[in-house]
This record gives sequence, C-alpha cells and structure tokens, in this order.
Amino acid sequence: MTQSASSTDIEPKTSGDYLRASARASAEKASDTQDIHAGHTVIDTATGGEADAAVSEQRVQQIFGAIAKKYDRFNAASSFGLYKRWLRATVAAANLTPESDLLDLAGGTGDVSYTAAKTNPPAHIQLTDFVPEMLDVARDRARQGATCGVPTDFDVVDAQDIPYADDSYDAVTMAYGIRNIPDREQALAETYRVLKPGGTFACLEFSTPPNALWRGLYHIYLKVMIPFWGKVFTGQTKGFVYLADSIRAFPDQETYAAMLREAGFKDVTWKNYAGGIVAVHTGRK
Repeated sequence: MTQSASSTDIEPKTSGDYLRASARASAEKASDTQDIHAGHTVIDTATGGEADAAVSEQRVQQIFGAIAKKYDRFNAASSFGLYKRWLRATVAAANLTPESDLLDLAGGTGDVSYTAAKTNPPAHIQLTDFVPEMLDVARDRARQGATCGVPTDFDVVDAQDIPYADDSYDAVTMAYGIRNIPDREQALAETYRVLKPGGTFACLEFSTPPNALWRGLYHIYLKVMIPFWGKVFTGQTKGFVYLADSIRAFPDQETYAAMLREAGFKDVTWKNYAGGIVAVHTGRK
C-alpha cells in the first residue's frame, strides 16, 4: 500500500536510497522475471533506432532526476504558458467522474494529477513516475495543497511493467511520457491491461505539425531554444538536447494512433494544439 498525500510523516528519500532499493529489487527478481520486451521492437528514444531498453531507461532517470526541481519552471517558459491549457485538455479527455479511480503514468511532478484534482476531481489518484526525484517534487506539491483534498498515493512505477491488477482504473493519463519509453508496445499493452472495460486512456505528447512551414520553424525552435531554456533554468543543456532529439524522433499523430489501435484501444482519436506541436490522443478499452 503506497502512502497517501494526507499523511504527515512522509520522509523524503535520496537518490541513493532509491537506487539501492532498486538494485535490491532487481537482484531479487532477476532469477524469475520473464523478459517483458521479448518479441517487441525496443528503441533508443533519442533516435528511434533499435537499442537495448537500458540505454533509454538509464538516460531518462539520470536526466530527469537531475532537473526535477526546476522542471516545472522550464515547462512554463518553454511553452510560453500554453502547457496549462494542454493539461486541462488532457484531463477533459480522460472522462473523469467523481467516482473515478485515476492512474497517472509518467506523472512526473504531478501536473496532470493536480490539474485533475482542481478541475475535475476523481475519487482517487494514483500518481506514478519512473524517476523518484520527480515524485519527490510531486509529494512536496501535495503537502502544499495541490491535491485539493483528493486522496492521492504515490508510487515509483515503470510503465512497461505496471504493478497493478487487471481492470483496476477507470482512466489512465500520461503526459510527455510515452516518448521516453523504449518499449512502447509493452507500455501501451500494460496501460490497456490495467484499464477497466470502458475506461479511457488520455495521452498528451509532443507531435508533428502538419504544416510544413510551421514544422520547420518548430524544429529550429527545438534545436536552438530548448537547450537555451534548459541552460537558463537548470544550468545544463545535455538533457534538453535529448528532449529535442526525442521529440523529433517520435512518431506523428497517425502513426501513434495506429499503435494505440494495435494495443487494443477503440475509438482512437486525437486533437492537435499549437498547430500540432502537441496532441492529445485518446482511446477506450
């Protein structure tokens, strides 16, 4: 049972604590864990080329662990504040009700979860992320009232291997997460598995502007300005070069929609924002 945001005795853990715990867990599972990537195309998320899953997984943990405390400020500046509208659109697409149990995968510092709590509160939120330091920031925000009273639990979760039962959640959300996952086929299969029949998956992700001129200008912005904003807010550029590369390598709207359909989702659709710079994809189980 994970700890609720309403608890007062949550002790922050260091990166070393999480890494040691992860190492112990990996050692315990190594002898009997099947290869979740067997038969799947596993990629380097920076290039789209095939690579061992560990290449991208380790990179994501290192980069986002290092920038977690300033990630929200970067998002606000680099999107010129538009990201809040995109978050509201993602929550609206999830079809939440006051009785919903919401699973937020790759939930980071809690943007989607806390937008849901504020604008369309469900009965419960399970806020998860692959990077422990991002969840530390989410917990800090919860202590400051971001949950708006919605019961919220936290878990370090790999979306490729979700530790929850089949048919558990009324809705699943993911923002800027699927792009950073090396085995997207496995992550989408797991997302589908834990959704209840009739449940909705709403996914916000950077995408491909259909207009060639706008797409070209956007790619220049990615190459030049994303590392610049990263330097301004975090003092480093390496992680933000990766961010720009991963965006360019991610499939366009129709290709990603086809991946959702192949995972079993019905009624798959998407809506573009900012001329296709981002898109909110939805699918139903």
